[in-house]
Amino acid sequence: MSQTPNQPIAPPIIDLPIKTSNSGFYQGFITIVTVPSKLIVSLLILWTILFPTHALQVLKLANTNIIREFSGWYVYLVAFLMLVALILAIFPKTGSLRLGNPGEEPEFSRFSWCAMLFGAGIGIGMLTYSTAEPLAHFGNNPDIIRGTVESATAGAVRPAYIYTFLHWGFSAWATYALIGLAVAYVAYRRNLPLTIRSALVPLFGKSMSGPAGHLVDIVAVVATILGVAVTMGLGVEQFIAGLYRIGFGDWLMNSEGTASASAIITALILLVGASTLSALSGVGRGIKWLSNLNIALSLLLLTVFVIVGSGLLGFELLFVGLYDYILNLPRLAISIWSQDGTPIGDALATWQLDWTIFYWAWWIAFSPFVGMFIARVSRGRTVREYMMGVILVPSVMCFIWMAIVGGTAIEFELNGVAQGAILNTGISDQLYATLSFMFDPAIAMIMSCLVVILLITYLITSTDSAILIVNTINGAGGEDDESEHRHHIIFWGLALAFVVGSMLILGGIEAIRITMIIGALPFSVVVALMAISIVKAIIFDLIRKKHGVWTTVETDEVGEASHEAQDLLR
Repeated sequence: MSQTPNQPIAPPIIDLPIKTSNSGFYQGFITIVTVPSKLIVSLLILWTILFPTHALQVLKLANTNIIREFSGWYVYLVAFLMLVALILAIFPKTGSLRLGNPGEEPEFSRFSWCAMLFGAGIGIGMLTYSTAEPLAHFGNNPDIIRGTVESATAGAVRPAYIYTFLHWGFSAWATYALIGLAVAYVAYRRNLPLTIRSALVPLFGKSMSGPAGHLVDIVAVVATILGVAVTMGLGVEQFIAGLYRIGFGDWLMNSEGTASASAIITALILLVGASTLSALSGVGRGIKWLSNLNIALSLLLLTVFVIVGSGLLGFELLFVGLYDYILNLPRLAISIWSQDGTPIGDALATWQLDWTIFYWAWWIAFSPFVGMFIARVSRGRTVREYMMGVILVPSVMCFIWMAIVGGTAIEFELNGVAQGAILNTGISDQLYATLSFMFDPAIAMIMSCLVVILLITYLITSTDSAILIVNTINGAGGEDDESEHRHHIIFWGLALAFVVGSMLILGGIEAIRITMIIGALPFSVVVALMAISIVKAIIFDLIRKKHGVWTTVETDEVGEASHEAQDLLR
């Protein structure tokens, strides 16, 4: 839209033409994005299957160099994202802007919306790390490395929760929130395609229609597949561990006590098959139904831990941990520990690379999927409601889970009941091990079945959502009937299964983590640009409103001014 002589600022761009195929196998898709994305993922799968040893060596070398050279970049980027998210949420003029036309109502109820946020973003990781993360930091954290507290003692619990909350708190959800906001803002207010490249239009204009936009979408698709692969890998391993606990047979485990190749393949066939069927039903049906089931089962399991587990200790850890986390967040958000040749300095740097930097890379790789999904279900909400909901609700749920479930496991170790049986088992089995000390064998088996069922629904929801988001990016943000893209949904379901399966068999979850960190680096640049772009878009819209220039597609100046004033008063 051009600027007229009497306007001090031009209206926003409301059209981003993206060429899609008109016929054939790729009808409705951006061929120059879809084909390279499929090719990159397919080549990765073939490489790991045909040359597993060489692939693992190269990936480990690349990972070591990337982590060492770009650790500072990840730390400062995530700190910047948290700061931007805070500013956008608390300022009245920015917070009152609506993701849609003024006065537009949200598509989903608040409960369903929160349930979908919960399921898509943290479900699987929360089940695995609700015990694994606090226990890991209970055994080793920076305070233990410095010698100020002893490992696996009562003194190690409080710092363990500082770092647990650091990794699963505002940093992750500020990243997701900004990516989703950058996409939703231009999609619902300016009618641009619901895709990653659209978020950069406020910075780069219509150049996003061309090669630069294609590159952004390819990077986003690959990052999404690799980010979701980590989550699926964790879920599959815990799913298999649960089946083994329930009594489905020794064939599920190999001689090293980890998931066997046959178990991994069988689990992926069942889970990805169900996910693909759910994806064919669309976000309004399959994902919404499963998300509501997820939240109900999660609350049931959490209630059991509150009543039967260490509920009192858990709430103490929650409130003390929150206090410590908020107090230490400004310092920890920008802390970088470098290897200095001393045992303590080198150990601190290694710990940060293995934990904090891994998480920051994981959240960034996961952000196109979660951000796009959140954008897709958040139309009609104000920026303030969106930011507060996306950042606070899931973060608080993570804190509650980590405190109560992890606190129960820690108390069994502190009082000598577990005698290392929980602390020393694999992360996929720690939740089941905790349940085995809470109940007699029969009840413990029933509770393990509940965890397995919850894992199934979370795995299906995450994979289902990822497939739909990848097709949305490849389809230039189109929302055609999923049945018309059945073959592409099936392809990406199979691709995810092969990435997860080949990597787990190649080198376990560590191989997937390494691949994800490598894939996250290119998209981290896009994330930084998206954060700058959404800030520019909102600032310019506020200037437009001040000068009476329209900022949404379907509302004239008078109507918009009236509705925006009402939004501001709410």
